Amino acid sequence: MAAEFHRKKKKICQMCAGKSIDYKDTMIISKYINEKGKILPRRMTGACAKHQRHIAEQVKYSRFMALTPFVK
Repeated sequence: MAAEFHRKKKKICQMCAGKSIDYKDTMIISKYINEKGKILPRRMTGACAKHQRHIAEQVKYSRFMALTPFVK
């Protein structure tokens, strides 16, 4: 009897798919930070390296503008 392995479906980067992220949109920004205010890693967000850097930049802008909290 052959062992069957099920692969998880690879996450698709939302920004590559066409969705954009802006520091003023706190609902979208909150999807990329945890409850303590830390930026989530790529393996959890599913973003490519280029867009993960963009996410981090936008989260930092949002923190500076006091729209989201700093890390506690």
